[in-house]
Amino acid sequence: MMEMVLEVNGLSVRRGSLTAVQAVSFGLAAETDTALVGPNGAGKSSLVQALLGIIPHQEGEVRLLGHRLTRQGRLPEAVRAQVAYLPQTFPLVGRIPLTVAEFVGLGRDPAGLRWPWRGGEQRRRAVLQALGKTASQDLADRLISELSPGQIKRVLLAFCLVRPRRLLVLDEAQAGLDAQAVESFYNLLFQLRRTEGWTILQVSHDLEMVRRTCTGVLCLNRSLRCSGPPNHALQPQQLEQVYGRGYVPYQHHHAPSPPLP
Repeated sequence: MMEMVLEVNGLSVRRGSLTAVQAVSFGLAAETDTALVGPNGAGKSSLVQALLGIIPHQEGEVRLLGHRLTRQGRLPEAVRAQVAYLPQTFPLVGRIPLTVAEFVGLGRDPAGLRWPWRGGEQRRRAVLQALGKTASQDLADRLISELSPGQIKRVLLAFCLVRPRRLLVLDEAQAGLDAQAVESFYNLLFQLRRTEGWTILQVSHDLEMVRRTCTGVLCLNRSLRCSGPPNHALQPQQLEQVYGRGYVPYQHHHAPSPPLP
């Protein structure tokens, strides 16, 4: 039987008097990459934040790795430690007075900051290994504030890699990147899903890249309008139910390249 990393049943979320998400149900099987797509204001970020317990949900149930998320967003710490979240923007990165290695080390153990750390040879190796997996090892001694947007995205992935994770949630993680950096980021994400066994849920407006890289798609406009593999969920008639008539899909102008296997 296929392991389910995330199970959502009848989830509804209100933001003030507005129902942002209405009776949404879906599941994510282990080691899949699922895109959450829909127009601006469709409730995508509200859904993601409710799944993680950042904001409360009013109805329904969320289970992460078999454990029920309470209405107040509580989960066993051992479960929460296996979930990583990359928000759309990370405004504090440019003001954090830390080197890349010190910042990534916080993903393993927030208790210490110095690089190299006292008695922390194992931690140091874990940080360098995580940076190596994201082709960022040469950035270890650089300040976070000195990095380009593409470098910051790779360092954030290293932050997620420095300890074992089961679920990675990304809210438009490609925001702020040019087309070449987006291509590089998605190729890296694809490889890491395979090597690390990650299950991924990502909010995206780039339907071309979703079609090429994701295993499943959830089409949201307050409620779940359609779902399935990309070749089904991204058909024009399906997308019209989500975006309405006359929509223009967002696309980067990607360099031609073969579909990822």
